[in-house]
Amino acid sequence: MHHQKLEDYRRDRLDEMTLSEMQEEMQAGNVTSEELVLMYKENISLRDKNINALLEINPDALQIAQALDFERQRKGARGPLHGIPVVVKDNMDTADKMHTSAGSVALEKHYADRNAFVIEKLQKAGAVIMGKTNMTEWANFMSDKMTNGYSSRGGQVHNPYGAFDVGGSSSGSAAAVAANLAAAGIGTETSGSIINPAAQNSLVGLKPTVGMISRNGIIPLSHTQDTAGTLARTVKDAVNVFSVLIGFDPDDPITRFSSDFEAYDWSVHLKKDGLKNVRLAVTPELFKEISDEQMELFEQAKMKLKECGAEIIENVDLGSNQEDLGFAVLLHEFKADLNAYLARTNSMNPIRSMDDIIAFNSENSDKMLKFGQNLLEQANLLTGMLTEREYVEALERNRFLAAEQGINATLKEIGADAIILPQDFGCNVGAAAGFPAITVPFGFTETKEPFGITFTGMAFSEPKMIEYAFAFEQATKGRKKP
Repeated sequence: MHHQKLEDYRRDRLDEMTLSEMQEEMQAGNVTSEELVLMYKENISLRDKNINALLEINPDALQIAQALDFERQRKGARGPLHGIPVVVKDNMDTADKMHTSAGSVALEKHYADRNAFVIEKLQKAGAVIMGKTNMTEWANFMSDKMTNGYSSRGGQVHNPYGAFDVGGSSSGSAAAVAANLAAAGIGTETSGSIINPAAQNSLVGLKPTVGMISRNGIIPLSHTQDTAGTLARTVKDAVNVFSVLIGFDPDDPITRFSSDFEAYDWSVHLKKDGLKNVRLAVTPELFKEISDEQMELFEQAKMKLKECGAEIIENVDLGSNQEDLGFAVLLHEFKADLNAYLARTNSMNPIRSMDDIIAFNSENSDKMLKFGQNLLEQANLLTGMLTEREYVEALERNRFLAAEQGINATLKEIGADAIILPQDFGCNVGAAAGFPAITVPFGFTETKEPFGITFTGMAFSEPKMIEYAFAFEQATKGRKKP
């Protein structure tokens, strides 16, 4: 950087700074939001060529930061996100100069007419949206052969820790935050798309209960499982971002459930002793494919949980496994939800339906069909009316086996507070139920691949999940920057 003070600050202090530390620095006048944006731009220009996490930078980011600095001087800070640079996944509508494409060249020229509810919340909180992040195209529901983090528009996202799976589908948001290209990131999850990249990038991933955060303005996959969530380097940072996203949206009626958590004081759940006398269930049927090395790390994590005061209940039978859950739910809802979204996009957008996407991909097969599009084609064979018996049965099976008979009944029966999982193994059971999960970094394999622990529990148990995650994080300090 030409400004030596900023170059020294960027090189010596910026990496791994928490949101609270940034706020303290801005409040003390040691740094401004404008300077944070400039330093993160420098990081992106130097580091992202090896990671490919960002699809585009918000051209107005610097001016937004300047305006927020002026507001801070005149009125004070709005809250913990005032002036903080964040990145958002490319399936979130932004009514600005950036595109919204879900990683697809088919939508590379698409501008949203209005902000997603999540974006409105971020802007109201004073966050600076730095840019849109690359993602697994169509939220990893284009082809079952597609690698995590690949999109036709952005290419392949790489894990900043090495030649490891970067995780999907919020790959770019996770890689960007892990590599210190932004202070925090927003991702979305249908089944593991926050938890998986968080674990693979040594991050905290907070996937809330479906209904906590509005899905309005987010390119959908499945309305019964989709939710936005946060990716950050610490539990406190993840919670601070999560807290500003919560709220009732009349255009997404399930968010009425979130009303009890608006203006809620989440800081009371950042307890170092949050694992004392907590009972945690281990469900081995959910992680049969775990490697020996990962299993050894999981055993070490369980010992640390015990040291923190938790009781581990081994060999718990959940009564269902991932194979029992209805994949048909995602196929049926994908067509219905995506067609509804596309039909309401800007009138200049020529892609109005799943038919149009498949046709575009076929006409541009050299660029678009590196991995094929068999999932799109399977979904498009369905009516999209959600009347098929196969869909109704699959939906009932998901809700019953994953939620009522599975997690809810099991935890109540054995008197446990939550389930713990190695990495993201088994997270799709909680996803099918619409339940919350939090991943926390724990350590690394011998080859330096990140490894994390996931806590999952019943609907709207985020306060307790945060207590467990924070206590575990404070006891282990498992994250190390790339």
